[in-house]
Amino acid sequence: MIRIANLTLARGALRLIEGASLTVHPGHRVGIVGPNGCGKSSLFALLRGELSPEAGSVDIPPRWTIAHVAQETPAVARAAIDYVLDGDVELREVENALAAAELEHATDGHALAELHLRYEAIGGYAARARASELLAGLGVADARHGDPVASFSGGWRMRLNLAQALAARSDLLLLDEPTNHLDLDAVLWLEEWLKRYPGTLLLVTHDRDFLDAVAQSIVHVDGRKLKSYTGNYSAFERERAAQLALQQAAYAKQQRQVEHLQAFVDRFRAKASKAKQAQSRLKTLERMERIAAAHVDSPFDFAFAPAGTHARQLVRLERATLAYGDARPVFENLELSILAGDRIGLLGPNGAGKSTLVKALAGTMPLARGERHVAQNLAIGYFAQHQLEQLDGEATPLLHLQRIEPGTRDQALRDFLGGFDFRGDMVTAPVARFSGGEKARLVLAMIVRQRPQLLILDEPTNHLDIEMREALAEALQDFDGALVVVAHDRHLLAATTDTLLLVNAGRVAPFDGDLDDYRDFVLGLRRRTAADAKSERPDAAPDRKAAKRADAEARQKRADARKPLAAKQAKVEEAMRSLEKEKRELDAWLATPEAYADEAKERLKPAIERSGEITWELARREAEWLELAESIDAIGDGDDK
Repeated sequence: MIRIANLTLARGALRLIEGASLTVHPGHRVGIVGPNGCGKSSLFALLRGELSPEAGSVDIPPRWTIAHVAQETPAVARAAIDYVLDGDVELREVENALAAAELEHATDGHALAELHLRYEAIGGYAARARASELLAGLGVADARHGDPVASFSGGWRMRLNLAQALAARSDLLLLDEPTNHLDLDAVLWLEEWLKRYPGTLLLVTHDRDFLDAVAQSIVHVDGRKLKSYTGNYSAFERERAAQLALQQAAYAKQQRQVEHLQAFVDRFRAKASKAKQAQSRLKTLERMERIAAAHVDSPFDFAFAPAGTHARQLVRLERATLAYGDARPVFENLELSILAGDRIGLLGPNGAGKSTLVKALAGTMPLARGERHVAQNLAIGYFAQHQLEQLDGEATPLLHLQRIEPGTRDQALRDFLGGFDFRGDMVTAPVARFSGGEKARLVLAMIVRQRPQLLILDEPTNHLDIEMREALAEALQDFDGALVVVAHDRHLLAATTDTLLLVNAGRVAPFDGDLDDYRDFVLGLRRRTAADAKSERPDAAPDRKAAKRADAEARQKRADARKPLAAKQAKVEEAMRSLEKEKRELDAWLATPEAYADEAKERLKPAIERSGEITWELARREAEWLELAESIDAIGDGDDK
């Protein structure tokens, strides 16, 4: 078991955990929760041996194998499936020993037999099938299992890292936000896999439904202590709420007592006849162990403005064909309307085209054929992950909002940003320093500020902590406009949508059921697919040379198809670099007092206009770059997200 005793853990001068103790029994699945920056990831680094405690001890059985998800993925030519198998260190050691013995024509039959027995005992003969199952479960198409790791984008490489950690046959598995780069189907698969995991699991995630399904107990990092609660996240919430209610009641009672004692002291301290009693009460006050007030207020407080739309039909796709370059169309002759008041959640497997569909609805992706009709003066708020990268890294949150509303008072914008927990120096700090969660909050703040009538959100909860997810769900519940959401966060979907559409096989159709029904649908489909694949497996071993040759030919075809798109992408990157350089120079000048001097009046207005033009041109170029990237990905595995 894991034993933590009187632990004090710090990052630099900041103490994250102090005098904390915890015991985790073998085979137990533990969810670790707490606000961002409280020390959850540092605790994992401590367990991996990458940090040393300031005080206290951490005891882990010495023979335990510890697995975790690597944050960096080398851009290697190694096939994805082999990269995943590298997670099983002992498997690779036995394979290398067998290969060496064969190469050296080893004559020690007993040692060779021991190696073969060990290989069979650790499941070596089925290891490749297990790795293939892990990749498929996490949404990596079968056709890409043999592709080099270097050919995968950043988000997909994180899936490879997760698969590698799951392949490790570990005693202790440390997972820090494992669902961030997954879609809902992959989250559901991972949930089931972790429930069957035989080792000890420590899990950090902001997905409350995922915690509810997987965790058997919750450890709350609170007040630099580790407080353990039995049960899943919902049970933790109920118990913590009850404890806070008791604490608040005890605090109120003690405050009344303190006020009574203090009033007596203040009143009679100067009177000789009462001085002794006053001194006695003063000592009582000094000895009293003060109860802290219960603080559970969320740092987030924001709401959407009334939508005020008068049109019944907001967006309509008519006979729409959506495609990337010359790749097979994702949708053909699609008919879809978004009406006022619609609250739609999009479901579907990875690669079905959910992101493509929302891009077409938002108007950021042109139709290959067909028409897109939009209500007059419709304000669309569109959130997509790539928008985090489109933020101006040199600009501050305040400046981002000033660009949206140039005439609004700074204090009004500061108050608004405070609702998204941008306070103090953060309001005027460059965005480049921000974490993924802080950038996501800023993009959401900018969308809310633009008073949308139709909201289109593509995975808005990635990087957001539980408090912010809850605040977003509450704001969306009160939003009176139309809503289209793609999310792997089931709590957000259940709380904010009332219609589910299934995107699959080039079709968009109503899903008859709720999210529990969808879970059963996805897992049942995976089981049937796995059973069909097993029944179709030939008894005879396949011709490996022919298979490798076919794989190589397929990879070459994909590489040839990607080359012209990659060349075009490089030209777009070059143009973006030139624009970014010009914008940095303009913004640097606009930030100086000289720009607003009388002698610079003639130059100021054109400079501001040019800065705006560059911003829009960069956004257009970025969209073009992303479309090319998705076209390249589509050629790689035949579909998009």
